[in-house]
Parts: sequence; structure tokens; C-alpha cells
Amino acid sequence: MNTRERIHAIMNYEHFDRMPVVSFGYWTQTLQKWKAEGHIKEEPVYERPMFDFEYDQINRNLGFDFNWHSLVGITQNLLEPPFTRTVLKTLPDKKQEILDEEGNIILVKPGTASIPMEIGHTLTDRESFRTHYLPRLSYGAEVLDRDLYSRLKEESHTREYPLGLFCGSLFGRMRNWLGLQNCVYLWYDDPDFFTEIVDTVGNLLYRQTKMILELGVPFDYAHFWEDICGNDGPLLPPEALADIAGPHYKKITGLLHDYHITTVSLDCDGKIDALIPIWLKNGVNTMFPIEIGSWNANIADWRKTYGKELKGVGGVDKKIFAQDYKAIDREIERIKPYIALGGYVPCPDHRIPPDAKWENVQYYCEKMHGLAV
Repeated sequence: MNTRERIHAIMNYEHFDRMPVVSFGYWTQTLQKWKAEGHIKEEPVYERPMFDFEYDQINRNLGFDFNWHSLVGITQNLLEPPFTRTVLKTLPDKKQEILDEEGNIILVKPGTASIPMEIGHTLTDRESFRTHYLPRLSYGAEVLDRDLYSRLKEESHTREYPLGLFCGSLFGRMRNWLGLQNCVYLWYDDPDFFTEIVDTVGNLLYRQTKMILELGVPFDYAHFWEDICGNDGPLLPPEALADIAGPHYKKITGLLHDYHITTVSLDCDGKIDALIPIWLKNGVNTMFPIEIGSWNANIADWRKTYGKELKGVGGVDKKIFAQDYKAIDREIERIKPYIALGGYVPCPDHRIPPDAKWENVQYYCEKMHGLAV
């Protein structure tokens, strides 16, 4: 069996010969460190792409079979064209106020790796939405890379890894454009405007997904991104997801099913428990990356509630890569019962951080390749 066949077998609760070893990419600082240590000979892609084909050689050198972010589809930013990244001001301490590609004004300290502080937003009201965002959310087939999709269609008969269709984000981008606090307040203060933004985005995602599917590429799974949970649960009220975004998820996943795409994953960090039943009800059936966190998320607990309808990718504690072989052995033993449930593919529970040791990641991949099923 090849990796593509194994993923299909696992997600359909069928026989497979071995567990595929799946990755979720790396921090830029991780690649820089490994390059300095001599583990990476070629120049890696430091500016992390959304679609991680650029990491194929690094994955192979470490021992990974496949990256779950092997995706093509809707542009990550959603905005076409994006805002032009512009330095607005350089402060005496060298920090810079920057207008980013999503229209946010951020405070950036050169040389740091943390998420920048948001200090302002272009999207503040209906007028700014309709002036600066709506025109950037009104595109059609002209943005599709037809040469890429034609090539992927031709390669589909010989491709040995799964290919995912990225279907975008209903809340995650909106949260970025408004800022978290403003987004939550908007749902309470002006639910009609909140709904207008979600509906605009949802209709765009459906149109773009449909146009891509009509190009004839046989995708193996579909994928959404949201990141709307923290360590205590959702950042937005679950009823907002259910009532406003739910119909859009359902419409898009219904379209995916028409094209025989039955594995639909969604990337959301944090404690997602309160949102799982909403996603399941609306056709999203695979949770990713099952971030362990302080709440000890794992697929076994969810499976007790939702049964085999719920599937998952992730759930391997990325912190083990900074430790030793014994820690890796313990982690693999911990996840073995989850693997036995079926419908679950282990994967680091986020991108591999800079404290990871190259040899530890290699050891993990070797052990996973030899794992009996």
C-alpha cells in the first residue's frame, strides 16, 4: 500500500498494512536551527507556506510519509488582492507599526518569533467592510491556477500521497480582520452585521470550492481552518457557530460529498469540545490537530460520545521532541490504544517547535514506521 491508500483505509475503518507517519510542518526558527546544525543541506522555505509541498524533502529526510497540509484550494488570506504590507512607522526602540496583508495594524519587533500585537484594524464598521473588504471578497474563477489543477488532475492516477482541498475559514479570518475582542462584541452589539460578514465569506467559500471541484481533480479529503478556541474553550459563543456558520458548513460539506469527498477535517487549536457536535452535525467529521494542552484532549474520550462518526488526525505531544528517546517511547505507548480505535492518524499536535532535536524527530519516525497494527 502507498500513503494515499493507507489514509483512505484508516479513515474508512478498513484494513491497512502500517500506520502512515504524518507531519504538520515546522516553525521557521526550527528550520533555521536545523540548517545551522547541518541537518538541512538545501535552503528551506523559511516563510511558512500554507500549502506545505515545499517541505517534502525535509519530511523525507526525517522519515515522515506525508504532511496533512498537502493542500491546494482557496487562498489562505481570502482577500484578493490582499492589502499591501506597509511599514507605517518605525519607533525609537526599532519596533515597527505595520499594515499587514489582512488590513490589521500590528506592532512588530524585528527578530522575534511571537505573534505580533494588533494595535488597530481597517475593518471597524459597515462602511469599512463594504469599502475595503467586500471588493476583495467578490472574485470568481479568474483567481484559479488552472495550470496547477490541470497538472494535479493528470498526476492523480499515479500520486502516492493524499491531496487535500482547502475550503477556507468561516470565522478564523473574520476574527483576524476585526480582532478577537471586536469580533465578540460585534456578535452581541450588531448581530446583523456579524451575520453579513459570515454570509459573505460563506458564499465565497462555496463558490470557490464548487469551481475548483468542477475542474476534475480527485481530492482525497477536504480541510477547513478556524482556530477559534483557547485553553478554556471557544473564543466565540457556540450558538454563533451553530446558527450563523452551521448552514454554510453544511452546504459546503454537502457539495464535497457530491464529489465523493467523505473525510472533512478542520484545524482548530485549543479546547474544542463544545464545538465538536456542531461541526459533526454539519458534515465536518475529522478533528485536527487534537492539541493536547492542559486539558489533555484525546480522540478516545470523544469517541465515547460520538462513536465512529468522529475521526481525527494529531494528538501526539510535540514537546517530546525536546526530550529524549524514552519520552518518545512513552508517548507512542500512550497513543497505541487510540490507533486501535481506527479512524485516527497520529500526528504532532502542532508544528514542530525550535527546541526539537533533529535526531529525536527521526527516532519518532523510525518507531512509528515499525509500529505494528
